[in-house]
Amino acid sequence: MRTLFLILVMIAAPVAYADMWKCVDQDGNTRYTNVKADAKGCKALDFDPINTVPATRMQQKPVNFPSVRSDTQRQRDADRRKILEQEMTQEQQQLELAKRQLTEQKDIRLGSEKNYARVEERLMPYQDKVRLHESNVESLKKEIANIR
Repeated sequence: MRTLFLILVMIAAPVAYADMWKCVDQDGNTRYTNVKADAKGCKALDFDPINTVPATRMQQKPVNFPSVRSDTQRQRDADRRKILEQEMTQEQQQLELAKRQLTEQKDIRLGSEKNYARVEERLMPYQDKVRLHESNVESLKKEIANIR
């Protein structure tokens, strides 16, 4: 779908370009139009091309552009992977702890909880903690997968 949209935009772009005219009437009112008017006060406007930079120049890096050597980047990626894996281990441990605490709380029934709504209310923070750690684990997995 996205590709189809891009193709349509590319086809329509040259068609969308039109001559523009600036018309000033006898009262001094200015209007802009894409329809050529035969009135004396109309002048054609000449616009520069939209993209004035050649495509080959756009792909080149500037001379003073900061860059990192490939071996330095590989080391940085390895360090990042190590840090993320350590965080993953910690997050998985916290997830297991949160699941255990939730299970323990599910097994407890307090005397003040006469209906199940109060039980659910008491369990909500434990469930939220489990969801948070599950979300963190998923995010860390995605980050680790994106490392080169």
